[in-house]
Amino acid sequence: MQTEDLIRALASDARPVPRHAVECRVGIGLASGGIVTLAAIAAALGFRPDLGVAMQAFPFWMKWAYTLSLGIGAIAATLHLARPDAARAPWLWLLALPFGLLLAAAVSELIRTPVDGWQRLWLGHSWTRCSMLVASLSVPLFVGLLWAFRRLAPTRLRLAGAMAGLASGACSATLYGLHCPEASATFVLTWYTLGMVLATLSGALIGPRFLRW
Repeated sequence: MQTEDLIRALASDARPVPRHAVECRVGIGLASGGIVTLAAIAAALGFRPDLGVAMQAFPFWMKWAYTLSLGIGAIAATLHLARPDAARAPWLWLLALPFGLLLAAAVSELIRTPVDGWQRLWLGHSWTRCSMLVASLSVPLFVGLLWAFRRLAPTRLRLAGAMAGLASGACSATLYGLHCPEASATFVLTWYTLGMVLATLSGALIGPRFLRW
């Protein structure tokens, strides 16, 4: 049998991949993990009692704008890297924009606050547990993305793992905001970001092992 004939025979039963298969699978993985994370927050931490009032104030939406923008950017990068033909993504630097904007807000906040109030803005009441909670709550979301990747074909495994970790961390930070009463831009910039960085590094370390196909 000629090579061309063999290729045609092997491809004869191939089924076309649905156009949005990657997006659907990643979406299912994230939604499933998000439900588990939200349930864990409700059961173990609880939602802040003044959530309705907090959602009418700027600090709550400042936190969500930061974490959601990072999450959306990381999800877009994850979708791009889930394909075997994914090229280098020069637009990944855009993920630094939310950090830069929040940094500017934090600097403005510190300028407007007397020096003896800086520590309160930075540490708040929950700095000892915030970052670890964000990182820990990202695990179900990351597992959901690992499930999604089992049927996908990434080739840039470490970067794909890092972006999946960042997506998971940013989504978990967004949901964690339903519990966390901290309102300082300086606090969010430091401790929320540290939690997302831990999730990103974990994804980069785990990615090459579990995303290989």
